[in-house]
Amino acid sequence: MAGQLSAIVNVTPQLVTSATLTIETQGQGFTEITDALAEFVRKSGAADGILFVYLRHTSASLTIQENADPDVRIDLLRSLDQLAPIGGDWIHSVEGPDDMPAHVRAMLTGVSLHVPVAGGELGLGTWQGVYLIEHRRAPHRREVILQFIGSRQ
Repeated sequence: MAGQLSAIVNVTPQLVTSATLTIETQGQGFTEITDALAEFVRKSGAADGILFVYLRHTSASLTIQENADPDVRIDLLRSLDQLAPIGGDWIHSVEGPDDMPAHVRAMLTGVSLHVPVAGGELGLGTWQGVYLIEHRRAPHRREVILQFIGSRQ
């Protein structure tokens, strides 16, 4: 066997809660939203289940990444700049030179996540945080749909 499986826990969904989280970005970069997600789970009365996180935009994205060393986020932004450079040979440029690279970066990193919830707590690892990544240079208002499905406290 390749790994060791923990005890299986069955959860009967008793609770479905939803909310919209609005985030004002400061332009290109990472905005940590872990605390806001934990607050949503707590206020929902959630026990065990799954938290779905969905971003309603195509030029920003979501990720789970290290939240201990800020250098990681700097290196990730540099990597995205190399993969989808501003000023590249893009056809779509109606919304500015950073728009098409932002779409490519969002496609690479994604707009949805799911996070396990156990005992009313996010099931993230020790050094993990949830981030909205703004791929545009200018500040934007972004909407994140949150939905918990699972058991109640």
